[in-house]
Amino acid sequence: MKMTMFDKTVYIERRRKLVQELGSGIIVLMGNEESSMNYRDNCYSFRQDSTFLYYVGINKPGLVLVLNIDEGTETLFGNDLSLDDIIWTGAMPSISELAALSGIGHTKQSNSLEQFFKSKENSGQRIHILPPYRPENVLKLKSWLHVPVAKLQEFVSVPLIKAIVKQREIKEQAEIEEIEKAVNISADMHLAAMRHTRPGMKEYEVLAKVQEAALAANAGVSYPVILTINGQILHNHYYGNTIQEGNMILCDAGAENAMCYAGDLTRTFPAGKSFTSEQKEIYQAVLDSIQHAASLLKPGVQFREVHRQSAVKLLEGLKQTGLVTGDAEEAVELGVHTLFFQCGLGHMMGLDVHDMEDLGEEYVGYTDAIKRNTSFGWKSLRLAKELQPGFVLTVEPGVYIIPELLNRWKAENKLASFVNYNKLTAMQSFSGVRIEDNYVITDNGYRKLGKDLPTTIKEVESFRAAQF
Repeated sequence: MKMTMFDKTVYIERRRKLVQELGSGIIVLMGNEESSMNYRDNCYSFRQDSTFLYYVGINKPGLVLVLNIDEGTETLFGNDLSLDDIIWTGAMPSISELAALSGIGHTKQSNSLEQFFKSKENSGQRIHILPPYRPENVLKLKSWLHVPVAKLQEFVSVPLIKAIVKQREIKEQAEIEEIEKAVNISADMHLAAMRHTRPGMKEYEVLAKVQEAALAANAGVSYPVILTINGQILHNHYYGNTIQEGNMILCDAGAENAMCYAGDLTRTFPAGKSFTSEQKEIYQAVLDSIQHAASLLKPGVQFREVHRQSAVKLLEGLKQTGLVTGDAEEAVELGVHTLFFQCGLGHMMGLDVHDMEDLGEEYVGYTDAIKRNTSFGWKSLRLAKELQPGFVLTVEPGVYIIPELLNRWKAENKLASFVNYNKLTAMQSFSGVRIEDNYVITDNGYRKLGKDLPTTIKEVESFRAAQF
């Protein structure tokens, strides 16, 4: 079995930096197990824990890394295969062979973990764990630490979380190269959608072409694909609608490459050869918003300010359509934009499509000084803090005409001095538009990742017309 990994020196250096940052105690990094789908031996596709991948690189189930900082030891725990296992899986590297690939000096079988933790009960050493999100790992930790599940939170180490976020948020050059590979595959997935969509098809028929493009590049998807004529539903995973002339297709799809790095792109395009005039107006407002937001990306800028300015630009565009009136800056201050743009502008991206989200958004996207705004339309912003060179992130403004939200605001006559409810009511079936690209922050600004995709109205319509 060939492992897709960086050179072992990469993992050795990452662990050295982590140990140095934390200073003392015992770090326990849990790998993931196979997870059963509908009976024990029928499992979902295996996905290793991203933090474990970052520090160990071994994409194999059933492993645990223990870093004893005070004793200066690294031990990989796991089970060697029995002959019965080999009959089904073929020969696999032993635990010691796997450890050597990552530069780890010691190995032990998994059944010795309980004894290891028991031996540390009265040692005075702090045990640092991360928030467990898989039930299998919750049960293991409960057993090893001899505490009820509700007490596991007491072992979750904020210093460990902060140390990992500090390290993982700055992407190494080799990581950026892997992310760009994933973004390029993601672009091919979108080209497949734009190439094959025809009125009369089912959404799932287009979805099949999108996922085929990922599989053909030896990749998977970094999240369940959103491919829908109902773009106003932000996370829509229903694919049974029939595509009709006059619809728009919102495709939000990203690849996960062989190294488990993610891409995350969104395009909105007409089901036929061209947008309607109404669709063009809204699309252009979103396009102007993403272009303005991207122009602001540079070190030292708070991403929440990029979000705010993207919302101002969006309302300036919607003002041209007659949907809103008044001063755009004042309107954003009052929350007018949240009728159209209810989510955050973007998020960090890396080994996770929402990078390190399992560690807590308050640590990944915010700081002690930059707190989350909990008001509607702001609370979903995953990233707010100052950008740094090496950050990889998405920018994804949108306009979503959600009938239920619109009708509630209209009934309350909410912000009526800014909102043209008469025109909006006539647009209840409009759906939504989102455009999303991926960026790396450089020393002086930013670089957009991946190959070019049709984005302007002219580019999208020209590409679509060529397919018929």
